[in-house]
Order: sequence, then structure tokens, then C-alpha cells
Amino acid sequence: MNRKRTALLVVLLIVSILLAACGQKEVIVTREVEVTRLAPAGECPECPECPPCPEAPQAPMAAGQRLAAVKGRGRVVCGVHTSLLGFGYLDSAGRNIGFDIDLCRAVAAAVFNDPEAVEFVPLTAAERGPALQTGEVDMLSRNMTWTSSREAQWGNFTVVMFYDGQGMMVRKDSGVATLEDLDGATVCVTTGTTTELNLADAFRSRGLNFTPVTFEDTPSVYGAYEEGRCDAATSDKSQLAAARAGFANPADHVIMDVTMSKEPLTPAVPAGDDQWMDLVKTVMWTLINAEELGITSQNVAQMMGSDNPEVKRLLGVEGDFGQTDLGLSADFGANVIRAVGNYGEIYDRYMGPQGIAFTLDRDLNWLWKDGGLIYAPPLR
Repeated sequence: MNRKRTALLVVLLIVSILLAACGQKEVIVTREVEVTRLAPAGECPECPECPPCPEAPQAPMAAGQRLAAVKGRGRVVCGVHTSLLGFGYLDSAGRNIGFDIDLCRAVAAAVFNDPEAVEFVPLTAAERGPALQTGEVDMLSRNMTWTSSREAQWGNFTVVMFYDGQGMMVRKDSGVATLEDLDGATVCVTTGTTTELNLADAFRSRGLNFTPVTFEDTPSVYGAYEEGRCDAATSDKSQLAAARAGFANPADHVIMDVTMSKEPLTPAVPAGDDQWMDLVKTVMWTLINAEELGITSQNVAQMMGSDNPEVKRLLGVEGDFGQTDLGLSADFGANVIRAVGNYGEIYDRYMGPQGIAFTLDRDLNWLWKDGGLIYAPPLR
């Protein structure tokens, strides 16, 4: 704000009424007044006595701008977890790996035909929303639940890639079998999450009391629980399974047979650029459709010769299902599958029977034709 003291002559002309009898003259009155001029945002000269200058709002990117920015820098910036086994963590060489990580690599493979053209940005649960709101990241793939308020306030959610539910983990020898058994208990939970809110709802609706022990980062939650600083730990069931797998004695802990919420885990993008949102959605659908059509990282070349028109469209052999309108090459699907595999391959790589992280039944995450909820629109 720029304040200027300006001397203005405010002329108040009082025209005398000519009275024949009095013969009065004109009277001119002047006075000095102070006027404040507000400078537009962005025009903020240094001025010790001036109030703070308003920040100019950051406009969201319009259609096509995000993809242009990504191509200009040569990489996709992806917000991730770095300590959640199976989903987003570091291997022994310090390389980012996991289910969510491979979704980022899939987008990089689609845009650049290079799954390594990614910059991974570690984010805590509390940092996720601001990173989307400011556009600091091109996408967020960090075991994040899609909710109505987050859609309104944070950014645009794309495709549900993992259906989960909130659970509770306790010590096997605790004798706890139901939530009612935890009345008055201490519960470790990550702050700034739907988990924290669902926990309060679940106990309040049952007339139960509990004491939350909150932490901003996931490792601290499970470290405190394993040390015995709380009676139970709560999160998405997949996260509880991941945490238990990393304990010194996993068999000493059980995940209770209770589901406190719906948790559709979904990659998200900043609001404003519908083309970028549609691009990310199309890449996610490609992974799902590839599994449904039997296309894997090992048979892409062979499937190029398939007589199935859907296979041909997905691999870019013939036809177009919208990919070129989004700024992708006709054969981006083949590049993606060759790089990271299909949906089932990604799941099994980390959590399948031979998974490198731990084993977790697919449950709701089977394809729709196999009794699950994983589903993608037709290739048209």
C-alpha cells in the first residue's frame, strides 16, 4: 500500500445571494485535506511507515500450460511418501519405489517415454494440501483419500487407484477385539488426516472415550505405538499392514476386524488445467485397461500384432481414443506399459504373493470383472 500526502485545494464556492439592500460579496473558502491512494498489488515501493502490501493472487494454470511447463523443465514433479512400505519408500540404494511411485513413473513414461523423468518431492500429510494449492507439484501420489472438501479446497482428484478403509492395530496379547474394548485407550494417529477425524467420529458415535496421541509424520506414529506409548494405532488398513511388516516382531500385532470409513486413495493434480487432469486420468485408465486386456510389460511387442481392436487402440497401432488431443503420442500406452507394467503388475510387484514389500490381498482392488471395484472407461 502506498500512502501519499497530497495537498488538494477543495474549493467551496459560495455564491452570495445578491440582495439589493446588502450588496454582499463572493466568499471563497479553502482547506487542506489528506488523501490515501491504494497501490495495486505488485506495486509495493519500500516505505517504513506503510502497512504491508497485499500479495497478488496466483492464478491457476490454464489448459495446456501445465503440460508445457512439464515439458519445458524435462520432468514431472510428483509429491510422494518416502517411508510407507509398499506405497512410497526408498530401497537400499535410496531410490524411490512403491505402488504410488510407479504411478508417477507411468505419467513420466507417457509424456517423455522415460519413467525416470520424475522429480520426487517428499511431503508429510500436513504438507500435501498446500503443495497442490500452490502448484508446487504437478501431481500428488501419496496414499491420499479423495474427499469432498479436499476436492473443493486442494485440487482435482483423478482416478481411484486403491480402495481402502480405516482400521485399528493392537497388540495380539491385549485382548482387544472390538472398538468398545478400547474405551479410554490411547490411540496413535497422524494429524492433518481423514484418519484423525474418522477416529473421533467412530468413538463419539459409540459413546466411547479415547486420548489421541498425534504426530505429523507416519514413522513417528508407528514408532510410538511399537514402543508402547499408545494402546492402538489407526490408519488405512493397507498402511497398518505396511507398518506391521516393518516391525521387529510383526506377529505380535493384529489388525482388528473393523472398518471405520471408506478410503478411496487417489492421485491428484493442481486445479485449473483440465488438460493435465485428463492426461493423468488417461494414464491411470491405461494401466487398468491394460490388465483387463491382458497386456503386460513382457508381451507389449507381441500384443502389437493382436487382432483385438481395443488392444490396437491402447497400444497406438490404429485409431485414437483421445490421447493426441491431450498432447500425448499415439503409442504412449505401449510406452507406459513397457516401463511400469499394467495395474496388476504394479500391485503384485510390491504387495502380491511374491511382492518385495509384503503380501496384501487385493480385495476391492481386483478388476470389476473379477469381483473388485477397479474399472476404467471404454477406449473410444
